[in-house]
Amino acid sequence: MTVLAMGLIVLGLFFLVVGSIGMLRLPNVFARAHALSLTDSLGAVLVLAGLAVYQGLGVNFLKIMVVLGLVYMLNPVIGHATIRAAHRAGVRSSEGEST
Repeated sequence: MTVLAMGLIVLGLFFLVVGSIGMLRLPNVFARAHALSLTDSLGAVLVLAGLAVYQGLGVNFLKIMVVLGLVYMLNPVIGHATIRAAHRAGVRSSEGEST
């Protein structure tokens, strides 16, 4: 079980690092938020799943599952709210193009 847990955690950290690199490399707020929301959701879910597997069944497992469910439901909403706020503020997606 420890090997499975570590595998899930490492895979989740990989997606979180890829999302961070995308945040630095992509040109505008819309592309950054899109890449970050996708990789952040998957990375966080995999890390939390790895922690849940490592903990085994118990009270901590249930707490981790509650956090995992909240991350799974709220992360897309936060990404959408960020993009909507940028759009309403008039942030341009690229040079010469208005949103």
